Amino acid sequence: MSLSEILHPLSDFLDCDLIADNSSVSYWYEGYCWQSGDLLRLPRTDLIEAIAHGLMQHLASDALYSCEGKMYGVLLVELPTGEQRVIKAFSGLLNGQSIVAGWVPPIPGREQVALAEARTVAELDVIKKELIHLKELPARKQYEKFAGEFEQQLQMINERHRDRKYQRQQKRQLLNTLSPAALEQLDEESRQDGMERRRFKQQRDAVLQPLETAIASANHRIQELKQQRKALSRQLQAQLHAAYSLMNFLGQSVSLQQLMPGGSMPTGTGDCCAPKLLHYAATHQLKPLAMAEFWWGTSLGDKIQGEFYGACAERCQPLMGFLLSGLRPNPPAPFPAREGGVKSPSPTRRGVGGEVKIIYQDEWIIAVNKPAGLLSVPGRYLETQDSVLSRLSYQFSGVTAVHRLDQDTSGILLLAGDRQTHHQLSQQFQQRQVHKVYEAILASVLTQEQGVIDLPLWGNPENRPYQQVDWQRGKPSITHFRIIAREGDYTRVEFVPLTGRTHQLRVHAADRAGLGVVILGDRLYGCSAGVMRLHLHARELSFTHPHTGKTLHLQTQTPF
Repeated sequence: MSLSEILHPLSDFLDCDLIADNSSVSYWYEGYCWQSGDLLRLPRTDLIEAIAHGLMQHLASDALYSCEGKMYGVLLVELPTGEQRVIKAFSGLLNGQSIVAGWVPPIPGREQVALAEARTVAELDVIKKELIHLKELPARKQYEKFAGEFEQQLQMINERHRDRKYQRQQKRQLLNTLSPAALEQLDEESRQDGMERRRFKQQRDAVLQPLETAIASANHRIQELKQQRKALSRQLQAQLHAAYSLMNFLGQSVSLQQLMPGGSMPTGTGDCCAPKLLHYAATHQLKPLAMAEFWWGTSLGDKIQGEFYGACAERCQPLMGFLLSGLRPNPPAPFPAREGGVKSPSPTRRGVGGEVKIIYQDEWIIAVNKPAGLLSVPGRYLETQDSVLSRLSYQFSGVTAVHRLDQDTSGILLLAGDRQTHHQLSQQFQQRQVHKVYEAILASVLTQEQGVIDLPLWGNPENRPYQQVDWQRGKPSITHFRIIAREGDYTRVEFVPLTGRTHQLRVHAADRAGLGVVILGDRLYGCSAGVMRLHLHARELSFTHPHTGKTLHLQTQTPF
């Protein structure tokens, strides 16, 4: 495809009389320049959102785009002549095609491993068919049917034997003068009942054991196939990541493997909209001005049709620093005010989270007030190294985090200065001896004044970091709550978690079996309000000091 086919005039997306502001920013794509270390930022503005809405109207007019849910993206660019144009992209494949007229093509490199990819896909398809066959094995339904029938029959036999045993006991108690022959008759009845149970169980086992053996063999084969599938997928991804070459605005071109050396890259890294758009702009001397990504089609997890989303943490964010390198650094600017007049912290050179303030310190313990948006500990990738722990490590050698807070949650984070202190504090957390109090704003009015939420939580490894209520696989999770105040359409609540599961408070609030009201700003669990942060703050922490033995109570002011 020629460049002219990819570049679209703004009039393709906007009404002629529409005026949109390209200076009003609702989100920043961010990363650190590879050479200078400067924080580089690309905005999502009102103008690019209006362009995206124009693309949504086009997608809505064609049922073909609603067949599958996926991310779409638009990038406003400036040509060397100063003219502005729009380029657009989709994540992965669009109806099975990687190259579609008018859309940015995939990042080059895939064609180098096309043969290996086709062979691997064919092998994966064979594995998929065998897995389906093994999961639908007739022996499974037969076992379920026969096991249920045998269980009912055994229950009836046991009930009949209990009644007869009771009758025999009554006879023995009432008739103390029973003859030896009568007593022998009662004992014989008892033996006959036992023999009947044993014969029945033998018949049951003769039917069920062959089925159990067949099912166990099938399950073992399923595990083998899953391991094969995993190995094949990893091998293909490694080949793709080695072949994929990204370019930035400095003219540097590197493979995905070079960008994430030794890292375990999620499937689909490099196939998202943002890398495709920025790579295409860099290779064609187009200056990015603003970018937006949105979901269209069937909703999936936290993805809702027509909603805007930022760079995904696993696939895109680790690439942002490299992709944006070569752009002129943007001066840090405060985020716009959120609904209700609450403001987000201004990003700093050290990350969007803001300053880490120490609220308590002695020779063994450090406690900080973690800002929202900052990781507790470093992640796997270059772009996720900025964290509370990495910042404090510059000042205090050997410091370790005792527990963690979600990146979007603000509040008290506890760190230890040595291994012994870390071990003792960790034990207090594990044994639920640490008293934690959180404050949150719910995105709607809650009527119940207080209560206890007891819902087991499970994290699907295929959909991280999303957590869900699962009564079979979930871990016990208990939260006490009470209303602090009702503020207009919102509710300010206090949470006291007795357990410390990932996203516990967020799921207990959002799930229908819990409060049924999402925390304000929690986009992952369905909040669509236009606010810039998660309204959840770790306000208080009480524990026994491992060296003094005294109770230490820490408290911070809620920032919203």
